[in-house]
Amino acid sequence: MQPRFVQIKAALIQQIEQGALLPGDQIGSENQLAERFSVSRMTARRAVSELVDEGILARTQGVGTFVSDNRPMSSMLTIIGIKEEIESRGHHYSNQIISQSICEADAIQSRHLSVAQGARLYFIQLVHFENAQPVQLESRLVNPALAPLFLEQDFSQLSVNQYLNQVAPLTEADHSVEAVLPESHAAELLSIDTTQPCLRISRRTYCAKGIVSLATLTHPGQRYRLGAHLNFTSAIKESV
Repeated sequence: MQPRFVQIKAALIQQIEQGALLPGDQIGSENQLAERFSVSRMTARRAVSELVDEGILARTQGVGTFVSDNRPMSSMLTIIGIKEEIESRGHHYSNQIISQSICEADAIQSRHLSVAQGARLYFIQLVHFENAQPVQLESRLVNPALAPLFLEQDFSQLSVNQYLNQVAPLTEADHSVEAVLPESHAAELLSIDTTQPCLRISRRTYCAKGIVSLATLTHPGQRYRLGAHLNFTSAIKESV
């Protein structure tokens, strides 16, 4: 027979999988769980603590314990390629290249990339998949002066991020995030409806010699989120 704390864990997981408990929902207190399952508070606490450690639940001190948001989360503080990010979670990565071509910089693109209007740029658009589900549409302009062999690469095998870091190592970046509704082409590629909100990241990357690329990264909102952990310990020490 399973230990009682394992039975409590299984019951809570079943509620989550069946949709009775949704991401963000608060579960019962340890006292309530102990009463519900006829166990000691210590046993209920162990079940909850293990689910917190496994990332299924999240505890907020003084508030309660909640079902975790299970969408993949990308950091806003570091630049990590989508391929590396997905594989770091132990998931399968794949992509589909939509376009890989040469274009001419328009007035806006020339300003963002610090090139002359009409200058030649490299363009790539591809969809990134996590466990066969589309999670990002990447549209990127690249400065040929800093990555001259960009279009000759097989990006079904090598990630764009890996290649650009090899030929023009990243020194800085600026980016912005906004909520948008996808255009029909983007919605089709991401297998979503045009009424479904998306997160759109606009990112410009630099190397020591100049601006390398300008990328637009579109994520289905219900499949992705952004966040990071901040540690203020050193800052607090410096201010004391």
